[in-house]
Amino acid sequence: MNAVLWIRRLALAGALLCFGVVVLGAYVRLTAAGLGCPDWPGCYGHITPLGAEANPHSVAAWPGAPLDVGKAWREMIHRYAASTLGLIVVAIAVLAIRARRMRRVSVGYTLLLLATIVFQGILGMLTVTWQLKPLIVTLHLVFGLTTLALLWWLALSLRPRWPSGEHEQTLAAQATTVVRAGAPLTAARRLALAGLLALAVQIALGGWTSSNYAAFACPDFPKCHNAWLPVTDYRDAFVLWRGLGINYEGGVLDTPARVAIHFTHRLGALVATLALALAALVALRAGPKASAPGTHSAARAVLAALTLQVGIGIFMIWQGFPLWLATAHNAGAALLLLATLWLNRTLREGLPLRTLR
Repeated sequence: MNAVLWIRRLALAGALLCFGVVVLGAYVRLTAAGLGCPDWPGCYGHITPLGAEANPHSVAAWPGAPLDVGKAWREMIHRYAASTLGLIVVAIAVLAIRARRMRRVSVGYTLLLLATIVFQGILGMLTVTWQLKPLIVTLHLVFGLTTLALLWWLALSLRPRWPSGEHEQTLAAQATTVVRAGAPLTAARRLALAGLLALAVQIALGGWTSSNYAAFACPDFPKCHNAWLPVTDYRDAFVLWRGLGINYEGGVLDTPARVAIHFTHRLGALVATLALALAALVALRAGPKASAPGTHSAARAVLAALTLQVGIGIFMIWQGFPLWLATAHNAGAALLLLATLWLNRTLREGLPLRTLR
């Protein structure tokens, strides 16, 4: 079995595991277990919470952080999964270096992936040691989803190539159709890229909302505190750095600042929804013979994931932010990112897959 096939399988496995790590991280954050182990990478100086539970003296070294076994296990399981993901990325980078002469996989790309996962590990450490600082927690979420995106893009790029004869025949058959459909496809590519950028900003806003405990700031929908323009404090809402030595668990902002964050997140959701829906609809306008295989499926996946995510967000507010819906909202964001990347990949190709550039 060649190295490229192994890299693709590892990328798919890594993407699946990374999806789980992102959702598990959201669950840890939402259950206030982010500081379940006040040190890093261990837990009260032990590999597992069992060691801390069996040794009260190690727990006593952190007088301000009493042991909660449930929270500690949630935090450590998240770390174990993230560490396993790191090993998968290392394996991908090693295989890419060994298969560099095949030129199907960019060594630079896999090294970027490796650097991203290393930086993500550093952010995980700082999340704990800097006591849930919102900027670090938000970056931790953003780079977690960046890792997911890089793995998924790699897997999409390494799909099996068409046999040379079939590929040449398909190119000739599609040439005239692609020229006629060039304008819609070009527009769809630009809109899909714009939608991806809008989604990236929205994900960052979602992380900032969660890390500042602003999800509850607007308990009604579509209005916020029964007003279309609620009372907000933008001056205090987006201060990125407030210094060290502050425990941010539970949040430190006043209600108007939290409302400003939540309200901005809603506006961002509107912009991202319109951009992604428009990109998917324009991609569907092009006939199936004019676009790369999978373009219409990717566009439908974007619309489905978008509908699911918007529905979860609205229903979550109406139901009073139950834990399972809040966690599902993070999973929905990851699914929407995967679908959007799929659409961008197929539109970028415009014709059957060749190699990763």
